[in-house]
Amino acid sequence: MLKRKITQYLESWKSTKQNECLLVRGARQIGKTFIIEDFAQRNYESFVEINFEQYPALKSAFEGELTVKEMIKRISVHIPSARFIPEKTLVFFDEIQACPKARVSLKFWALDNQFDVIASGSLLGVNYNAVSSFPVGYERQVDMYSLDFEEFLWAVGISEETIEMLKTHFINREKIDDTVHSKMMQYLREYMVVGGMPVVVNSYIASGNFSIVHQEQQKIISAYLNDIAKYADNADRVKARSCFLSIPRQLAKENTKFQYSVVEKGGTARKFANALDWLRDAGIVAYCYNLSTLQFPLPAYVRDDNFRVYMGDMGLLVSMYGFEMKAALLEDTLSGPAKGGIYENLMADILRKKNLPLYFYKKDDSSVEIEFVLTDKNNPLPVEVKAKNGRTQSLNIVLTWHGINHGYKFGNVNVGTDGKKITLPIYLAMFI
Repeated sequence: MLKRKITQYLESWKSTKQNECLLVRGARQIGKTFIIEDFAQRNYESFVEINFEQYPALKSAFEGELTVKEMIKRISVHIPSARFIPEKTLVFFDEIQACPKARVSLKFWALDNQFDVIASGSLLGVNYNAVSSFPVGYERQVDMYSLDFEEFLWAVGISEETIEMLKTHFINREKIDDTVHSKMMQYLREYMVVGGMPVVVNSYIASGNFSIVHQEQQKIISAYLNDIAKYADNADRVKARSCFLSIPRQLAKENTKFQYSVVEKGGTARKFANALDWLRDAGIVAYCYNLSTLQFPLPAYVRDDNFRVYMGDMGLLVSMYGFEMKAALLEDTLSGPAKGGIYENLMADILRKKNLPLYFYKKDDSSVEIEFVLTDKNNPLPVEVKAKNGRTQSLNIVLTWHGINHGYKFGNVNVGTDGKKITLPIYLAMFI
């Protein structure tokens, strides 16, 4: 079984909640259902699971009066074996986006407070208009993603002691042993081609066969395309599919800004923006917004019409380039703009799975470009990502500006400092 950080969050919620349900959000096939089922088995005497996509007839249990007493009656009609034991039962609403009234009911389960309730959904952002009343104040939300790099290291057998040792080097800015550094870069490249989708990671651990890994990734990509065909609005289905399939091309350009003209010759935001938003709201992709200036607070300077789009799972992006890309990355023989875009997506993957907002900075005249911008003690923190050990001209310029205390250069390099510039191997980004 894969060890996941979300498990600790579930345990914390159980011990600290007060009249609130938990809503776990995330894209399909990232392991939400498995983790919640395992959590229930270890912590509750009774477990009542309702999957609204698998059993659509159960939606009728949420028609009419939404008192807990009446809902239990109607659920019991469909699930005679369901046992509702006060203080000892977890009720799990899976794929809750398929039953908007069940989302409304979370308020009343929370107020009743006899049973713990967790809901999960993979398309919550695309049907929010269908929910008549959100349970504000009675619903704690948490985002879940595919495995991050640290979770991947756990899965392949790297010890906690080794990870703590690496963290110490990050904190103290100490050089890492060259043999250890080389091995960690190898693991990072494996993560890039495998990614974090649980079924893919499990197949890699079981077989060590990248061909099987690729087959599993292609199945997930096909499932995402099927979801677009099934759930996107009629007007957006073909356009959302085209936007999704354009992402590898978007990231292979010198300028990785998302351009609608790459989706279709002459394409415009007016035609494709809603379809692209659907992919973001489904958790399939993430936006990284350009900033008009490097000042705190960063959200105040977001340019909504200027952004990059990254895949939500690193391995799926690499798979979309074709099987041969795996060997090129694993053997570190890839060159050209595509390599830069892939490493950008890797950093976006790491930052997003730490729930950090994604921003970049690029002047209109292209004289300065910083791949990512974070915040450190109310100051912008510029982050450059290098697929190889190249120059950091833009970072050097930005570090001379007022209000920029230091910056990070991540790449296939060891730990070092040069004035305000901190050089770090990219795998240490997991400790930001």
